[in-house]
Amino acid sequence: MGDRITANLPARDMRATADFYGRLGFETRYFSEGWMIIGRGALELEFFGWPDLDPKSSNFSACIRLDDPDAVLAEWQKLGLPSGSEGIPRLTGFFRPDGAPRMFALIDPDGSLLRVIDNRD
Repeated sequence: MGDRITANLPARDMRATADFYGRLGFETRYFSEGWMIIGRGALELEFFGWPDLDPKSSNFSACIRLDDPDAVLAEWQKLGLPSGSEGIPRLTGFFRPDGAPRMFALIDPDGSLLRVIDNRD
């Protein structure tokens, strides 16, 4: 594997975070109570323990850039996560901020924002 950078996000409960992301198709590649690495194909996220995190105050985020975000959104929508602009966790539909590529967003149970961005745009 060549040079790379991965997002580092907080988790109040590593096992609950692993379970949530497992439903999204991520596998656990490394696990301890203080550190976890999960992956889905070439995508990788790392988590550190933060038991006292307030999800409503979280400002952690990461961008996932995909060639086919439509397929991923369709897959994740089948999980029945809440949608819209309120609630944690939640999954939005596609939107396009001014001058930005088309994307959708996932807010995980710890309040971290994942922007899933269309590479083709």
